[in-house]
Amino acid sequence: MENINWYPGHMKKTRELIQENLKMVDLVAEVIDARIPVSSRNPIIEELTEHKARIVVFNKSDLADRSESEKWMAFLRKQGSPAAAVNAMSGGGVSALMKLLTEIDQEKNRQRQRQKPLRLMVAGVPNVGKSSLINRLTGRKSTQTGDRPGVTRGKQWLSLSNGMQLLDTPGILWPKFQDPREGLNLAFCGSIKDEVMNLEELALELIRVLSDSYPQLLAARYKLEALGETPLETMEAIAARRGFLLSGKRVDYLRTARTVLDEFRSGAIGPITLERCEDMAEAAVKI
Repeated sequence: MENINWYPGHMKKTRELIQENLKMVDLVAEVIDARIPVSSRNPIIEELTEHKARIVVFNKSDLADRSESEKWMAFLRKQGSPAAAVNAMSGGGVSALMKLLTEIDQEKNRQRQRQKPLRLMVAGVPNVGKSSLINRLTGRKSTQTGDRPGVTRGKQWLSLSNGMQLLDTPGILWPKFQDPREGLNLAFCGSIKDEVMNLEELALELIRVLSDSYPQLLAARYKLEALGETPLETMEAIAARRGFLLSGKRVDYLRTARTVLDEFRSGAIGPITLERCEDMAEAAVKI
């Protein structure tokens, strides 16, 4: 596939919003997708928050390969970066995250003459689950959420039950992906709108990636005795098993593509991490 570039005007406004409000917060909580720990970290956010305390929140941890997530978390700890793995939809890991925030809050107050509640900014690329996480942290339905990138708009200050103040920001993508794999990974996970993608090509590329890294999960999900010799053959075998055929026994590639993408994104194919820690030593400097 061609290199993916997508930078709507509201992303520029979000960058300006983050810059304007950084001086008002003590801590930046960057939410990333646990399945793509490198691709879902925005270098612009890293640049903007360079001089602020920061933690990394691995959201959608239930959809990721647990052993790979543990390796990434160990890597982060060695780098001295606080991190937490959560499932914002179910609430898994949120209590551990709150404990981490409380420890940071207590440490900051030890350095102040006058105690005051921690103020944190939640940032991340679209569709990593920032709003769902905020809903969990605040204990109420306080922000608009959706499964499509770009649902949250504007800035919102919210209060946590322990008195901490939290600033939500819209998702921000960057103008150009230097590595085409980053754009593909974000598209696989739904952080780039499907409307701007060729879904058949995107699904074909995902099948190629999964055939290399998680062949057993892919074969088991679609009840295939063996994967095809090429991603296209595998895609056609999936269509045949699901009955996604048009008149004249022609393959319905679009329906097959949507199914594979939807089932990957929902975790139906299995817990998958597309970026393995040991394979990404150079790119890991972004983490």
